[in-house]
Amino acid sequence: MSKALTRTDFDFPGQKSVYHGKVRDVYNIDDEYLVMVVSDRISAFDVVLPKGIPYKGQVLNQIAAKFLDATSDIVPNWKVATPDPNVTVGHHCEPFKVEMVIRGYLTGHAWREYKSGKRMLCGVELPEGMVENQKFPEPILTPTTKASEGHDEDISREEIIAQGIVDKDDYEMLEKYTREVFRRGTVIAAEMGLILVDTKYEFGKKDGKIYLIDEIHTPDSSRYFYAEGYEERLAKGENQKQLSKEFVRQWLIENGFQGKEGQVIPEMDEAFVLSVSERYIELYENITGDKFVKSDLSDIQGRIDHNVRNFLNNL
Repeated sequence: MSKALTRTDFDFPGQKSVYHGKVRDVYNIDDEYLVMVVSDRISAFDVVLPKGIPYKGQVLNQIAAKFLDATSDIVPNWKVATPDPNVTVGHHCEPFKVEMVIRGYLTGHAWREYKSGKRMLCGVELPEGMVENQKFPEPILTPTTKASEGHDEDISREEIIAQGIVDKDDYEMLEKYTREVFRRGTVIAAEMGLILVDTKYEFGKKDGKIYLIDEIHTPDSSRYFYAEGYEERLAKGENQKQLSKEFVRQWLIENGFQGKEGQVIPEMDEAFVLSVSERYIELYENITGDKFVKSDLSDIQGRIDHNVRNFLNNL
């Protein structure tokens, strides 16, 4: 069986607490820093699937690190260092309780809503007569509330401000940063022959300053199409060739699972697990232009523990 990091239980110097998320385990160090361990767990339809995907955590962590560095001139971000292939250490920020979702194309959740007849999404009016995967005239912002468990919910900017989830001045800055970071990501993707279709960003605050936090432009948070053949596939109504987690969702749908009550997660055999791993590595190499260097999986827990302790002791 392939090796994957599916759970962690570290005890780092200065550790005050740990949060185990769907994919990331976040260790609080003295309320000053966060050690984010990106596991190989994979989730879809808000459910963590039963098997981990080898190298997935490394792929996500290293793509996010690269894009945080590539956008740090636009907005400050939480990253301090990446002491291990699966780990980012960064500033402890108070997160805003919204996810900033931005969409350049009508696909995924937005298409499913559109296809059902809806023409308003998060307070944004959608044009009539669009087809799946068509480019919007301008990217649209469709924020969601950040649910501690269960499904995130679509919400409009007006509702966010009216409910006091984020104050008006801060929210306007989140919108500005979201558009600018998406624009930068779009340019970088285009240079690699890809289209950044849609993505989500999370932000937090520390000492009164807004930071971009968590991961950005990874296949878990973003959807990419290949630019080559996009127009032809669109004209023929064919599925786009894409690099994202959508292919996992499609596989689940085809096997009768959409996270609804009573549905059973289909069996993930070894061949499927390895194919997902290969897709993640493919995205890494396509979006970064770098050759993926596989980390040593012989003792992932020991490796991470050693690398993080060494970094924290030298802070």
